[in-house]
Amino acid sequence: MRLAILGCGTVGSEVVRLLHEQSADLAARIGAPLEIAGIAVRRLGRDRGNLPVAPELFTTDALGLIKRDDVDVVVEVVGGIEPARSWLVDALRAGKSVVTANKALLAEDGAALHDAAADGGADLYYEAAVAGAIPLLRPLRESLHGDRINRVTGIVNGTTNFILSAMDATGAGFAEALEEATELGYAEADPTADVEGFDAAAKAAILASLAFHTRVGAADVYREGITEVTAADVASAKAMGCTIKLLCIAARGADATGRESVSVRVHPAMIPLGHPLASVGDAYNAVFVEAEAAGPLMFYGRGAGGAATASAVLGDVVAVGRNRLAGVRAPSESAYADLAVRPMGEALTRYHVSLDVADKPGVLAAVAGVFARHDVSIATVRQAPAGTESAGRGADAVLVIVTHTAPDAALAATVEDLRGLDAVRSIASVLRVEGGE
Repeated sequence: MRLAILGCGTVGSEVVRLLHEQSADLAARIGAPLEIAGIAVRRLGRDRGNLPVAPELFTTDALGLIKRDDVDVVVEVVGGIEPARSWLVDALRAGKSVVTANKALLAEDGAALHDAAADGGADLYYEAAVAGAIPLLRPLRESLHGDRINRVTGIVNGTTNFILSAMDATGAGFAEALEEATELGYAEADPTADVEGFDAAAKAAILASLAFHTRVGAADVYREGITEVTAADVASAKAMGCTIKLLCIAARGADATGRESVSVRVHPAMIPLGHPLASVGDAYNAVFVEAEAAGPLMFYGRGAGGAATASAVLGDVVAVGRNRLAGVRAPSESAYADLAVRPMGEALTRYHVSLDVADKPGVLAAVAGVFARHDVSIATVRQAPAGTESAGRGADAVLVIVTHTAPDAALAATVEDLRGLDAVRSIASVLRVEGGE
């Protein structure tokens, strides 16, 4: 079985290395040897270490490589939307199976890839697109196909998890933790895709699509990053027995009219220390799946890195090879449910609100009245005097309020109205709270 490999960066070079080192085992598992037909790269002559491949296998003509008659499978680890989308659509329509790690493309236009795979009778595998080496997508697509999944909650970005874990452990602010992550190689020179939640949102779209048999795109995912999380937020979470994580949350439920729908969102949130995801530290990933019959399931491991991602890519290559030899196809896309995606305002969550207020009689009653007007129930109230870590400069005192579950729109409207109270000097922070109720 001959492979066209598109890309030879951190992941691509690991794929090539593992293909060489494990060639005998991979051939035994598939039933046929694997050969590299060619490797498409942006620049020839670049130093690629001691990769065990002949120099003539490298080419800058990716499309020409894909169209060769001797190519059976295309492995894409280039990333980005174009030209990757055009390459993969052409390959699939020509009947060539595709293994990709391209989460951005799958979230942006996975429908085009699935349709092309159906047209060409080819396989489309993408285990490496979410959570690196963790076997996650195939269990959702196959193992749990006989069950009903109600909720998927995950930590799917290692960079942000490292930053938030460092803030929790050391008390550092966001900027200091990001600097450490960059020095250690956990954060890119431009960390925007990670810290602003774009990477996690793409993965959330893929997870929701598989879990709920519905096409969900990146544009359907509500997204917030972690750049506004402060050391004071982390300290307040600790005081509540919580920690802060960037979560992707996909949940099945009813919309405002009572119809079944899904909610998909990515944002930082406080979670109780007893939650299974609370202990996931460093750059690790974990996904918590709640199914009706199977119950709660936890998937945990390395979510990024060349070797970890290459492991998932090769797992897909083995599956594709077996299918080709057996003359069968992988399970096709399952989007029969076609559920609507609820707007963020209808998502049910809880808020942690920190208010800098005047320390005088009647303030708490006025604040509580705003929550009552929006039908938001208060779970706990904690007051700290000025000068504490939680209090802002110029505040007489700080009120820390945690609500019961309510629609996000009602919670957001409550916060907006609080800004208009004379007694409220400023709103120091607002964070969602997940789990524990």
